[in-house]
Amino acid sequence: MESKWKAYLPISHIQSITPVSGGDVNEAYRIATEDENYFLLVQRNTSEAFYAAEVEGLKLFEEAGINAPRVIESGVIEGDAYLILSYLQEGVSGSQQQLGELVAKLHSKHEPNQRFGFDLPYQGGDITFDNTWSDSWITIFVEKRLDHLKDTLLKTGQWTEEDANSYAQVRATIVEELSMHKSKPSLLHGDLWGGNYMFLEDGSPALFDPAPLYGDREFDLGITTVFGGFTDDFYETYAQHYPLAKGAEKRLEYYRLYLLMVHLVKFGGIYERSVDQSINKILKTK
Repeated sequence: MESKWKAYLPISHIQSITPVSGGDVNEAYRIATEDENYFLLVQRNTSEAFYAAEVEGLKLFEEAGINAPRVIESGVIEGDAYLILSYLQEGVSGSQQQLGELVAKLHSKHEPNQRFGFDLPYQGGDITFDNTWSDSWITIFVEKRLDHLKDTLLKTGQWTEEDANSYAQVRATIVEELSMHKSKPSLLHGDLWGGNYMFLEDGSPALFDPAPLYGDREFDLGITTVFGGFTDDFYETYAQHYPLAKGAEKRLEYYRLYLLMVHLVKFGGIYERSVDQSINKILKTK
């Protein structure tokens, strides 16, 4: 890590800055000081606004009593944005039941004006989503997310007009089903795959790397099913604390499709078959 970071970061008595695993979007580091450790995220050649939504989400998590990193400071050093968080020490194992209870607790925090969206857009390394407030979950999820992904896939040549026609059929099915489903705007993690939770040294679960918005809680739950990491104990305990509405299993596939389309945009053809399979599944169960 460049010496400038030690000099300019608003942390006293830094002893070392060491690279750690931090996902595919940010550079990530562990800051060790004489008294405690911190977690540092860096996004090169961008403004502090890159982290604004995550900062706001983590503050909402704290208000809701959700175990997650706490925001220490954010800013820019010579054109590179940074975010400093409290450091969570990972343990060996923990309870999926407690994890299910924690996510149910998160989803029990609702937007007071019954609106869907967020004050800030989602900004990723490859994709940005508009979270402008709406009274309709269909507007947020279908029009501002799925449609945007479809347009991007067409623009980059990853989809053909035939693919777009298949998507149009799926879109109509999703809109019809969601129009009959009474969505409530819950506080969502927004990217709740198995790599964005951990069990701490005391075994308690914690969430991190949020892409926050207020939306239908099935969005988060659908994402949990794509890459694994969540057991039956998680889903059973979640349902005990916050039961799902009839037809949820069918709707979860819509959110699996969303995440697979995101990965098709980001990583290319390796996800093409999975997206096609999800589209076909939705069309067969309409």
